Amino acid sequence: MKTFIKLMLASTVLVGGMALAQDAAAPAVAAAPAAAENPYGLAGLWFDGTIVSRSTLVILAIMSLGSWFIMLTKLWEQRGMKRSAKIVEKQFWTAPSLKEGVERLGKGDDFRYIAEDGLRSASHHEGRLTDRIDLHEWITLSLQRATEDVYSKLSGGLAFLATVGSTAPFIGLFGTVMGILKALINIGVAGQVSIDKVAGPVGEALIMTAIGLMVAVPAVLGYNWLLQRNKGIQDSIKNFSGDLHAYLVGGARVGVGAQPTK
Repeated sequence: MKTFIKLMLASTVLVGGMALAQDAAAPAVAAAPAAAENPYGLAGLWFDGTIVSRSTLVILAIMSLGSWFIMLTKLWEQRGMKRSAKIVEKQFWTAPSLKEGVERLGKGDDFRYIAEDGLRSASHHEGRLTDRIDLHEWITLSLQRATEDVYSKLSGGLAFLATVGSTAPFIGLFGTVMGILKALINIGVAGQVSIDKVAGPVGEALIMTAIGLMVAVPAVLGYNWLLQRNKGIQDSIKNFSGDLHAYLVGGARVGVGAQPTK
């Protein structure tokens, strides 16, 4: 009998403890969805925001994706051109002739484009225009046109980065102003100031400012970095064009004795 009473008491205590544990866990479970459904995050901004805030967010997202795409593609392009500059020194100027040196460069290579344009201009000048334009001026104009085409290719996309860097903060500021305006409208409609009427729009405004800066800062840094790298590549192209011009006109590369033959 005593054993039965002890078992009953133990069962009662166990069941009571389990009930208390379930009651204590219930608020935590109920709080989990509330924490997941944060009204002040990006999800709240998108689902609870106006068409203006959504449009602003989409514009900033497009600007950010475009900036990163341009930075990565330009970096890959610059890497290829630096590799081509090294190949020019090792293979082009050591070839037995300029035509063979051109063939050693890859298809679509910018240095090959300049060299082919220079050879083409030299061959076209031999049969005509000799009396009106001398060889020096004719080759100068041709190489200058080719190098400017390469420079234009190098600078492609940098204008977009500069535009994003200068306008993204103001677009984010526009979203901030609209968020504050929404908060003031909520206060006016409610007739009183309450945290639930103000916190959401103000949080939306601050998020817009932060996103605008997050889009603008990488674009500005990428623009300055790519511009500096372009300067070094342009110097290599300028030197190559000058050496090629000197060889096509005078038969010798600037500062170098032995040269390939035509």
